[in-house]
Amino acid sequence: MNQELFSSREWTQVNGWTSGIEGPACDAEGNLYAVNFARQHTIGKVTPQGEESVFVELPNGSIGNGIRFNSEGFMFIADYTNHNVLKVDMQTCEITVHAHEPNMNQPNDLGIGANDILYASDPNWSESTGQLWRVDTDGSVTLLEADMGTTNGIEVSPDERTLYVNESVQRNVWAYDLSPDGEISNKRLLIQFADFNMDGMRCDIAGNLYITRHGKGTVAKL
Repeated sequence: MNQELFSSREWTQVNGWTSGIEGPACDAEGNLYAVNFARQHTIGKVTPQGEESVFVELPNGSIGNGIRFNSEGFMFIADYTNHNVLKVDMQTCEITVHAHEPNMNQPNDLGIGANDILYASDPNWSESTGQLWRVDTDGSVTLLEADMGTTNGIEVSPDERTLYVNESVQRNVWAYDLSPDGEISNKRLLIQFADFNMDGMRCDIAGNLYITRHGKGTVAKL
């Protein structure tokens, strides 16, 4: 059913962010963060009042994509150029490498559970393929699934029992059963769209899944 649930409006200054803007995520105080404010290699911050600034500059040529916060308030960033997941101390702005995996294509988006285990989509855009990774709290990395389509948006359900992953080019959204220790099983197709691509996904507290429809300019609610 096509029904308009929300309407959008411009909130930040026009052209304040680069075309590589990605990964919006909010901290506990309601500040919004996203990558590539003003220039590449940055994380930008927008206060609830709409004030914009560069929060941190990423080192060593890193460019961020997905952003998540863990239960202790640390920021985690998918660094797609250096195959890292970066960790940011929000008090000191110190940036460290939480996880590095040279076999990643380019970590794209991140999901996180209440136990602070991270999940990373990993697309290969040139070949329209992708992978799915788990990043444990100690920084160890486990390949959960290879030989997928172009993995992009990823999300953990509020009850921690389901992991959602979409394949942007193939227009599939997959659901997996998720165990407390981060194992996946019972893969099933949740929905396949007939047109356009997909990007990030988020759940609300009721468990509804919101999917950004790249190229269509809409957000779908399941």
